[in-house]
Amino acid sequence: MIMAMCLCLSQTTMGQEKSGRKKVAVVLSGGGAKGMAHIGVLKVLERAGIPIDIITGTSMGSIIGGLYACGNRAEKLDSIVRAQDWTYVLSDKDDLSHQSLHEREKQNTYVITLSLNLGKKPSDVGGGIIFGKNINTLFNALTKPYNDSIDFSRLPIPFACVATNIIDNTEYVFHSGVLSVAMRASMSIPGAFSPVRMGDMLLVDGGLRNNYPADIAREMGADYIIGVTLQGKGKTADEIVSTGAVISQIVDVNCKNKYEDNVAITDIPIRVNTTGYGTASFNAAAIDTLIRRGEETAMQHWDELVALREKLGIKPGQRTRILINRKPLVQVERHKIGELRFVNMTESDETFIRRKFRLREGDSIDNNRADLITTSMRLDLFYKTAGFRIEDNGATLADGSKAAKVIFTAGEKKTNQVGVGVRFDNEEMVALQTNASIPLHTKQPMELDFTLRLGKRIMARADWAFHPVNFHRPTASYVFRHNDINIYEFGDKSYNLTYNQHTVQLAPFKFNVRNFDISIAAEWNFYDFRNLLMDQLPEHQRNLPDNMHTISYIGQVNYNSEDEWFFPRRGARFFARYSYITDNFVKMKDHTGIREYSAMWRMSFGMGKHFTLQPMLYGRMLFGENPPFIVSNIIGGEWFGHYVEQQQPFVGIGHVEQAWDKFVAAQLKGQINLTQNNIILLKVAAGQNADEIKDLLDHSTMLGGSVGYFYNTMFGPLGATLSYCNLNKKPDFFINLGFVF
Repeated sequence: MIMAMCLCLSQTTMGQEKSGRKKVAVVLSGGGAKGMAHIGVLKVLERAGIPIDIITGTSMGSIIGGLYACGNRAEKLDSIVRAQDWTYVLSDKDDLSHQSLHEREKQNTYVITLSLNLGKKPSDVGGGIIFGKNINTLFNALTKPYNDSIDFSRLPIPFACVATNIIDNTEYVFHSGVLSVAMRASMSIPGAFSPVRMGDMLLVDGGLRNNYPADIAREMGADYIIGVTLQGKGKTADEIVSTGAVISQIVDVNCKNKYEDNVAITDIPIRVNTTGYGTASFNAAAIDTLIRRGEETAMQHWDELVALREKLGIKPGQRTRILINRKPLVQVERHKIGELRFVNMTESDETFIRRKFRLREGDSIDNNRADLITTSMRLDLFYKTAGFRIEDNGATLADGSKAAKVIFTAGEKKTNQVGVGVRFDNEEMVALQTNASIPLHTKQPMELDFTLRLGKRIMARADWAFHPVNFHRPTASYVFRHNDINIYEFGDKSYNLTYNQHTVQLAPFKFNVRNFDISIAAEWNFYDFRNLLMDQLPEHQRNLPDNMHTISYIGQVNYNSEDEWFFPRRGARFFARYSYITDNFVKMKDHTGIREYSAMWRMSFGMGKHFTLQPMLYGRMLFGENPPFIVSNIIGGEWFGHYVEQQQPFVGIGHVEQAWDKFVAAQLKGQINLTQNNIILLKVAAGQNADEIKDLLDHSTMLGGSVGYFYNTMFGPLGATLSYCNLNKKPDFFINLGFVF
C-alpha cells in the first residue's frame, strides 16, 4: 500500500528526483513594486541548485510566484517585468495599437475621464481607482496555457496564494481556480484596485490578513521553507504626505498580522532591504535596483542554501533542472475555435461582433485578434470593461487539431463619459476643454459626442457617429468657433481678426480602424467677421471682409503608427488632404473652385537607447483665382491646426504669419531621452513659399532652429522651447504645460 502511494506520488510529480526527498517551499511576501526583488532571490536559488516543490505568495509575491509556478525561470521573469510599460499596465487605458486615431487623440487630450451614471446603479464592482483591465489582460497572456479553472497542484510547481474577503475580513486561500484571477485578487490593494467578486465574496489584497503565507506552505507539506520578505521600517507621520503613502501605510500596518509567527517557522528567512522604494516604484531604474538587491541579499545566505542542498542529498556540482517538477504545457500562439461563448452580452451585440470579425467555430484566433475584439466591445458597443479567456475544451476538430473554448466577457455598459483637459501656454495663457460622450444603446450602435473649449479661442462641437458592423463609421458634425487671432508679418503684429465660424460636415464614408482614418466628406462653412484691427502701415489698411460661406468637398487620409503621441521613438505618421472649395457647389466667385492640396509625412528612427531622429516633409498648396483670405496659408506655431485649421507649423515662428499660396517645408528633429520622461528636443527647419510653384526657389529660404526641454507627465508635456527664425529675426520663447487642443 505504501509503495503504491509512493508510486502514485512519483507519477503525480512527473520527475521529482526522489520520492523520499523532503520538500522545499519558497514563500514570497507582498510589497507592490518592491516584489521585483523576488526575481533576484529566485536567480540565486537556481544558481545554488535548490529544488522548489511548493511556492506560495501574497500580492506581488503571488504574481511572481504564480508566473514562476507556470514554468518561467528567473531570467524569463526578469525579461517579462522589464518589457512591460507599467504606466499603461497599471491603468485602464486602451492599447494605443488597437485604438482608432480618434480615440487615441481623446486619450491624449483629457486628463480626467469620468462615467456619469445619472441615477443608475452600477452593476460592476467598483471601489478602486483602477478596474484592472490591462492587468487582467497581461495576467491572462502570461499564464497561458493555464487559463482554465484548474487545481494549482497540477502546475509545474504546486502553488497557492492569499486574498482577503472584505465581507467578513477573513483570509481566503486559492488552491484552485483560474490562476490569473487568483493573482489579480491577491494584489488588489484597497482603494487603488477594484475588488474581485467571487460568489458572495469581495476579494482584495491578501496582505491585509496574511502577507507572508509560510503557514500555507507548511500546510501544503513543506519540510523546509525559504522565505522572502520586503517589509522595512515603519513610516513616521511626517513621511505620510500623499494618498499613495496613506494607502501603503494602511496595508503595511495590516500586513503585520501573522507575520512574526510565519517568520518563526521559516528555515531561511531572506529580508531584502527595499529602503528608498515604495509599492509604486515601477520605473526601469527601480526595477533594476530591486532585482539586484534581491540577488545580493540572497547571496548573503549562500552558505545556508548550500547546507540545505546537501541535506536534500544533492551533491556539489550535480547538474539539476529541479526547479520545475513538470514541464510547462506547450504555449500555442494560435487556437482553433471549437466553442465560442459571449458572457453578459446582448444577442444583437454578439451578432455584431461575430459579423464584424467574421468569427466562426473552426476558425483560428490568437491573442492579438482577441485583444482587437475586446477593444471593439469597449469602443463600438460601449462596454466599460471587456476581456477574453482561451481554454482547452477537450475536443478534437475534423483536421485533428485541438479545439479551444474562447470566452468573451463584457462588463456593464458605459453611460455618459465626461473628459476634462486643461492647458497653459504663454500665448493663450489658459484653456479648458471638456468632452461628453453619450452612447445610444440601439440595435446598431450610435454615439453622440459634445466638446466645449474655453479660452482665447472658443469652440463648441457636436458629433453623431453611426457604428455599422464593418469598420465604416459615418459621421455628421456641427462646429462653432470663435477666433480672436493675431496675424504677424516678419515678426511684427499686423492684424487682429475676430470672427465666428459655423461648420456643418457630413462624412458618409469614414473608414476608421487602428492606424488608418480615411474619409470623404462634404462641408459647409459660414464666416461671420466681427472685427479687424490693423497697425498704422498704409499697406496694411483694409476693410473688414464681407461675411461669406463656402461649400467644400473633401478627401482625407490620416495614418499614424507612432508608439507615442507626443514623443515617438518609432513609427510613421502621414496625412494627405484634397479639398475643392466653392461658394455655389461648383465655382468660387464665377471661377473654378479653389483646390487645396496639403500633406505631411514623418518617420521616427530610434538610434540607440536614448536618441531618436525624426525627419518630416510637409506643405500646403492652393490653386485657383484669388483664394479668399480666410482659407489662405497660415504658418507658425508648434502644431498643425493649432490656432486655425489650415495652420502649418514652422520652427522659430512663435505666432502665426500669412504665407503665399504655395508653401513647402522640411524639418529634422532630434529627440534625446535623458530618462524615460526627461526629454530634450532639437529642431532645424527650412521652408519656401511663393504664389506659383515655378517661383518657389526664387525667394530666400526660411530657416529656423530650436532647442527645448520637456518632462512627460500624465497631465501632458511640461516644458519650454527657445527658437529663432530668419523670417522674423527674433528669438521666440514658448512655454507649454499640458496636452494640446
